[in-house]
Amino acid sequence: MIKGVKYALEAAPWQYSGPGAWVFVSLPVELSEEIRGLFKTEEEGWGRLKVTAAVGKSEWKTAIWFDIKSSTYILPLKAAIRSKENIITGKPITLTIWI
Repeated sequence: MIKGVKYALEAAPWQYSGPGAWVFVSLPVELSEEIRGLFKTEEEGWGRLKVTAAVGKSEWKTAIWFDIKSSTYILPLKAAIRSKENIITGKPITLTIWI
C-alpha cells in the first residue's frame, strides 16, 4: 500500500449530537493548519481530504473533513473500528493518518 505523509497524534473521540450519532476525532488545530497548508489543493467538496488511518491493529481508507467552526479536521471513526479496538468516547486514543 502506497502511503504519503505520516502524522501521529493522540486525541479523545467525541460523539456528534445530530442524526446518526457519528463518532469523530478532532485533529489538533496546529496539525490541521499544517495539513491544510500543504494539502488544501487536494481537498474535494466540503473540505474532504482522502487519508489512510490506523488505530491499534486496524487500518482503513477514509477521509478527514475540515470543520470551519473549530478550524480543525475531523476524522470519523467507524463503529466496526471502535468495537474492534475498544474505543470509547472521551478516552484518548493514539492514531496515525497518512495523506
